[in-house]
Amino acid sequence: MIDSLCYETAVALLILLDMKTVSTDHATQIPPVVLRLVASAYCVAEKAGAIVRNVLHSGELGIVEKTGANDLQTLADRLAQQSICASLSKRFPKVTIIGEEDLASEEVKEDLIENGQAEEIFQKTCPAELSDLKEEELVVWVDPLDGTKEYTEGLLDNVTVLIGIAHRGKAIAGVINQPFYNYQMGADAVLGRTIWGMPGLGAFGFELKEVPGGRRVVTTTRSHSNKLVTSCVDAMEPHEVVRVGGAGNKIIQLIEGRASAYVFASPGCKKWDTCAPEAILHAVGGKLTDVHGNPYRYDADVKHMNSAGVLATLRNHEYYASRVPPSVLEALK
Repeated sequence: MIDSLCYETAVALLILLDMKTVSTDHATQIPPVVLRLVASAYCVAEKAGAIVRNVLHSGELGIVEKTGANDLQTLADRLAQQSICASLSKRFPKVTIIGEEDLASEEVKEDLIENGQAEEIFQKTCPAELSDLKEEELVVWVDPLDGTKEYTEGLLDNVTVLIGIAHRGKAIAGVINQPFYNYQMGADAVLGRTIWGMPGLGAFGFELKEVPGGRRVVTTTRSHSNKLVTSCVDAMEPHEVVRVGGAGNKIIQLIEGRASAYVFASPGCKKWDTCAPEAILHAVGGKLTDVHGNPYRYDADVKHMNSAGVLATLRNHEYYASRVPPSVLEALK
């Protein structure tokens, strides 16, 4: 009698568990880990974006210089990174997470933790080559506030939150949150948007556009320029140069048709600046390399600096790579 009851209880539990994995539309299994990580990163990036807005609205930015006046850290950088890293570590403890800010180890407040997942991402079909990845094989690169200098100067459309995911050195997924998207549209405007993408799956949260008429519009740094950067930009023979802050913002210029190439012939950009943007750019057929045309790697043990500069394009990458001056190539060996 006891054995019979145990058997019936076990069967009931199995049925209950199975029902929990079946949606009203179709039977589902647990989504691949990379999709679950992207779905979490989406919500975590939105949480970080809200933190960035809240710190600005408080008026207490808590600015400190890291290496100089053009390399700043604010309270928003610190809190957003704590939120991102703690939230993702809680759900994915075996994933390697590398953040920009060098923060002391401390307990993260519960109100900084984001447990949500973007359910609409689970409706997408994971590329077959990424469907069997394991947590411990993934590396997450985090820039909690890309465009910090612009943030402190009120150039809020330059600011992004970047979460990039890499596997075996390649950027395979990215999430970009723009905390102040629509900030110039008036008091009633809904602030913020989140863009995400995976090569082999696509990119979402924006309308893909190209610069019309074949014009060469180059976007480059607004605050870290030098002779090398200028000579490389000039060599592209651009019809227009757009100088803005933030690597994430520059890639958005490319995918929304406001620029055709992102040219930065200088060390300074880091892996957390380019991992998420590169994945999204690749998802729509673009390309990001160093100025020699070589891809960057995003393994956990690589050096953080992108020491040979950045060249990114939506189309015609070979043309722009061919225009890089020999003097630049020599300087950025």
